[in-house]
Amino acid sequence: MTNEPTTRPEKPNRGRRLATPLLVLFGLLAIGGLQAATIDKVKARGELVCGVNTGWLKGFAWRDEAGHWTGFDVDMCRAVAAAVLGDKNKVRFVPLTAAQRLPALATGQVDLLARNTTWTLSRDMDAGISFAVTVYYDGQGFMVKSDSGKTSALHLNGARICVQKATTSEKNLKNYFHINLMQYIPVYVDTPEAAMEAFMGGKCDAVTSDQVQLFALRSITRDPNDYRVLPEVISQEPLTLAVRAGDDDWRKVVQWTGFVLIAAEFHGIDSKNVHQVLESAKRTGDMTLAGFYNPVGKVQGLEPGWPARVIEQLGNYGEIFERNLGQSSPLKLNRGLNALWNHGGLLYAPPVR
Repeated sequence: MTNEPTTRPEKPNRGRRLATPLLVLFGLLAIGGLQAATIDKVKARGELVCGVNTGWLKGFAWRDEAGHWTGFDVDMCRAVAAAVLGDKNKVRFVPLTAAQRLPALATGQVDLLARNTTWTLSRDMDAGISFAVTVYYDGQGFMVKSDSGKTSALHLNGARICVQKATTSEKNLKNYFHINLMQYIPVYVDTPEAAMEAFMGGKCDAVTSDQVQLFALRSITRDPNDYRVLPEVISQEPLTLAVRAGDDDWRKVVQWTGFVLIAAEFHGIDSKNVHQVLESAKRTGDMTLAGFYNPVGKVQGLEPGWPARVIEQLGNYGEIFERNLGQSSPLKLNRGLNALWNHGGLLYAPPVR
């Protein structure tokens, strides 16, 4: 704020003491009203506005020539739409760069952020957002050309490395090279596709990002065998759905939509058998699955049976993973850390009852 002119009359102290608290109070009420109304706004609009990648990330957020969106993050948006609006297709996707994503969420431009966003302390505490549920566990890596002769990240001393600005990748890169007493030349880009274009055009010797992004970028090249993802994983990247801070009801809706997807896979509930399994559970009074068929979420404005609708329309977590990232997809990734906890992975949901 600029200084006031010295010739401006001084107001009485009593007025100043009253004005400031009132302005703060009105400001807090206005912000609170914006945040607390998310689910009401989504229902009144009849559409979920979801922030995703820029449309070039195969497997996570890909937009074809007809404008149709597919991918893992896209399906997470659709799962929330199915939970809240009863229809997975009632979503408007907003493509965002890494630098745009957090401000877009914090200022209400999008209702939900599903854009390869790592849950970190600083983002959770200071960015005006709140993380709901981790949906993919990843780590940062490097990709080089197969004919480069480099088979380890430790061979990249002095290399030019493409890295996206305003990401955890930028900080992890600096830290990794510092620890290993190596030098590098950063080549900053705004988007994954810009990184790949610069890399393929010879402007950098390697590109760094979350490993799944590297495999996604590799999959859309003319010959993926021309590129190699190096074995080192230099960070932990829990990719998490996020909402604006201060709206606990909306956070719970997003959080439990993610948990329902994971729990359904664990209990063997999928898009083909969901109604049969739940009808049997009702008849037997199976409390293990009670959350799938009992009228939970009324306080948040959810219609009874919303978990079953999510699974019917999108499938469980395993089905979503398989069609977008797994062996049925161009990426052909193994589940790895993203397997269920009883299969050696990290996925675990609280009881859905």
